[in-house]
Amino acid sequence: MGVAVMDLLKLFSLQRVLDERIESAHHVQPEEIFEKKLLALLVEIGELANETRCFKFWSTKPPAAKERILDEYADGLHFILSLGLLPGYENQVKIGPSILTGDLTAQFTQLYRVVHAFKETRSLADYQLLLSCYVGLTKALGFTEAETEAAYLLKNEVNHERQESGY
Repeated sequence: MGVAVMDLLKLFSLQRVLDERIESAHHVQPEEIFEKKLLALLVEIGELANETRCFKFWSTKPPAAKERILDEYADGLHFILSLGLLPGYENQVKIGPSILTGDLTAQFTQLYRVVHAFKETRSLADYQLLLSCYVGLTKALGFTEAETEAAYLLKNEVNHERQESGY
């Protein structure tokens, strides 16, 4: 289960088109926006965790609907792919096993640590670990490969529509 057998090259290609569109429209250079994309990823991971409600021990409210959680997951995947495009890792990525262990709350905190490691090194090894961990999160969230890919494709369309409407 997970995204590992999905066509990552296809997703990277779609992400490149979206990134180029956004970066051109907003007159930014890829090398200028690494930190912004990284912060956006951290925010999206937090939004995903918030929708799962996995850490909200004080609340009895259930997690959001699966579709909402998938939508938030797709947002994070967009930024992870985007971050991989900056150094040109799209043709070098090999998905390995996730290091995420424990309950969902522990997995989210481990994921934050992996993001910060990539921030510091920007290495292919740490990028692969980040992507592998994010992909590995799908299993804990109960998503199939098809659901994850479909959510990404849908959100990619929405993101293009947002650019057309001046989002």
